[in-house]
Amino acid sequence: MKSLLKNQSNDRGVVQNRGVFSSGTNSDERFISEYRRLEEVVKAMKTMGLKIVLTQGVFDLIHEGHARFLEMAKEHGDILIVGIDSDELTRQRKGKNRPIVPQKERIEMLTHLRHVDVVALRDVKQDIGDLIRLVKPDVLVTSHSTKDFSADLVKQYKEHCGQILTLEPLSTTSTTARIRDLTIEGAQNLATEINKLTQEFIEKIRQA
Repeated sequence: MKSLLKNQSNDRGVVQNRGVFSSGTNSDERFISEYRRLEEVVKAMKTMGLKIVLTQGVFDLIHEGHARFLEMAKEHGDILIVGIDSDELTRQRKGKNRPIVPQKERIEMLTHLRHVDVVALRDVKQDIGDLIRLVKPDVLVTSHSTKDFSADLVKQYKEHCGQILTLEPLSTTSTTARIRDLTIEGAQNLATEINKLTQEFIEKIRQA
């Protein structure tokens, strides 16, 4: 547990950053898959007097808006914990064609963002409040774009949080809109290619 939270010295006595507080990515330590272990880490952080911020989402096709949202969330505390929806949970929430990016890659991308300290996975066996009840964050950050986290649910989990902040989306184009644009563009390119091949085929028949 100490290696997750504290600086350690190497054989030469030089202090190195380790674990969550490291300046490196350390995806294996920043991603905490077991809730029991996450609870221990959170308790240790709170004992150190650190202010915990929690936010949750799919974070599919991570873009500038996601990064800016997470940066703003981190401004409200010392440690930012991000709960990311598993592939199966995302399919339940968003449809069979989501996510575009599998959870392993989404986790890896989040741990590369400098404002994210810890990443936890939210699966189908957990409801939207499990991480909130476990972490009991000093600040829970939500977004107006999160449709399944209604005002009623915010009130329901208020007793588990010191403060709940709802931020405006920080991207002019949603992930869903980006996917739709890519799909349309792909269909148009495919149609163009088919049309070209058809014309070539017809021309060859004429010349035969």
